[in-house]
Amino acid sequence: MISTIDIAITIAYILFIVTIGLWTGTRKKKNQETTSGEYFLAGKSLKWPMIGLALFATNISCLHLVSLAQSGFDSGLLNGNFEWMAAFTLILLALLFIPFYIRSGISTLPDFLERRYNRACRDWLAFISILSAIIIHIAFSFLAGGIVLETLFGINMYTSIIVIAALTGLYTIIGGLKAVVVTETIQSLVLITGAIIITVFAWNKIGGWEQMTAVLQKESAMDKISMLRPIGDASGMSWVAVFLGYPILGIWYWCADQTIVQRVLGAKDENHARVGALFCGFIKILPVFIFVLPGLFAYTLYKSGTMDLSSLQHVGANGESVLNTKGIYTLMITQLLPKGLVGILVAALLSGLMSQIAGALNSIATLSSYDLYKRFKPETTDKKLVSVGRWSAGIALVVSIGLLPLLNSYQSLFEGINDVIAHIAPPITCVFLLGVFWKKASAKGAQYTLLIGSILGVAVFIVNKVYGAETFIGQIPFMMMAFYLFCACVITQVVFSYLYPVKHTAQSEVLYWKSIWEPLQRKGWSGIGNYKVLSAVLLLIMGVLYVCFK
Repeated sequence: MISTIDIAITIAYILFIVTIGLWTGTRKKKNQETTSGEYFLAGKSLKWPMIGLALFATNISCLHLVSLAQSGFDSGLLNGNFEWMAAFTLILLALLFIPFYIRSGISTLPDFLERRYNRACRDWLAFISILSAIIIHIAFSFLAGGIVLETLFGINMYTSIIVIAALTGLYTIIGGLKAVVVTETIQSLVLITGAIIITVFAWNKIGGWEQMTAVLQKESAMDKISMLRPIGDASGMSWVAVFLGYPILGIWYWCADQTIVQRVLGAKDENHARVGALFCGFIKILPVFIFVLPGLFAYTLYKSGTMDLSSLQHVGANGESVLNTKGIYTLMITQLLPKGLVGILVAALLSGLMSQIAGALNSIATLSSYDLYKRFKPETTDKKLVSVGRWSAGIALVVSIGLLPLLNSYQSLFEGINDVIAHIAPPITCVFLLGVFWKKASAKGAQYTLLIGSILGVAVFIVNKVYGAETFIGQIPFMMMAFYLFCACVITQVVFSYLYPVKHTAQSEVLYWKSIWEPLQRKGWSGIGNYKVLSAVLLLIMGVLYVCFK
């Protein structure tokens, strides 16, 4: 249990964020109603620092702090690949996708699919995007937050989740994207500060890198500091699986998921959007060092007898003692930090939780209003659209809480969320990639690919959950499964595009690149702020990091 001062800091932080969110979202000129453009896209006024921090905050939730530390304890730096590989997909977002998104003036990504393909593609992506936002961005985040708050405060998990849901929903539903982005910017800074604090204390406790490697050598666990594992590695995350499988997950998540890309759609202009995405790519270097590495420090402290994990021990099905590492991050907070700092770390955890939920709720509100409701009632007023969005966000909160018992069955929350993404992403990644690079990608081809690919992904997921490793499918690591499903989707779209040849409209004719070099023709800002320079620098840094941690 934590001290009174830490509880006071936590409560004060929550009230501060809610107040800022409400003030930002409701502040407007006298007698002026909130328009749909202001509510859903912040009036297209966002600049690159805010976009970059908001992208990071929407991506990094309490789930990441908790589960990445757990993965650091269990498997070392391996799952840090999900953070570093994101930098490459953010470069793709900045170079290849953002120009189409900004120039076409879309409000949602399903809107983009309708302009490039047809209405059926828009409807399907809107449905999948809402579903994934509820499961991936909200429910999993609630689960991680509930585990943390129950461990720290002794509060029932569902009670704490309902309270956080109500407070986050309050400023998000009322304030819209501007409230979300402003609070996310603050929360990113708090989250990073808190993560650095726990990293420094864990580093000092273990005595530095040499002492850690000495313990790992003694435990025959030196592979824990390697990011790239050999083919056939027991983790299922060999370097081949990472470099083939992650782009399928990453392109969907960073380039084609409404919850993430909505921050880009609210950009002031194309340059701010591109540089904001690249800024987030640079920030994504940090999580390996401040989220994953502390978990490895905890493993070292545990093996050296310095850290007590007895509270995480429980009796397994066969009567043996089993270590449940889901709570490793909260134990690090309570055992390594002094009073006062514990409250700051809890605030950081809540920052991650609230920012991701807020971003997902705003995305759901936008999709429900623009892509679903307005389709059937095209003459709907701005006031009505905002109202529909608010109700949709509220319903999504209730549904996500109802999913928690099902999702809690995963041993590792981080593997759980990526397992779900691996079966959702392939058809969406396929139709976006082929759509922007292949002139002959047809509407019917994309439509059948989304349908068949989604059905195939669900079928494979069910077989894995029901029969597990007993089947051939169950023996394929989820990263490689994502790649195989993507290949099946590409074949499907190519075949159907030839069976049903493309008939370009005036809109779709300008929504694909004529060559691989065309995206680089825009000059951009001069100097170091140029998107080409920033992309090259980011690529160089990531190459050096992978060489150092291979």
